Amino acid sequence: MINIIGAIISGLIVGILARFFYPGTVGMGWLWTIGLGIAGSLLAGMVTARGATGFHRAGFIASIIGAMVLIFVGRMLHLG
Repeated sequence: MINIIGAIISGLIVGILARFFYPGTVGMGWLWTIGLGIAGSLLAGMVTARGATGFHRAGFIASIIGAMVLIFVGRMLHLG
């Protein structure tokens, strides 16, 4: 249960930061922002993880970049 709550909180933080750093407006609600942050973290984890566990600043920054990539792909596909 604590892992789920942690994923939601970190997803919210990553999603908010990705929306803040992405140029232009990103129109989405809180649930989409949380989902964006979690998906960005998963995307970054698949690309950069090498068996590391726990919190790392580089992984956090990669998660934000991953979420920004998802915003870009969503806009290119006209999803948002």
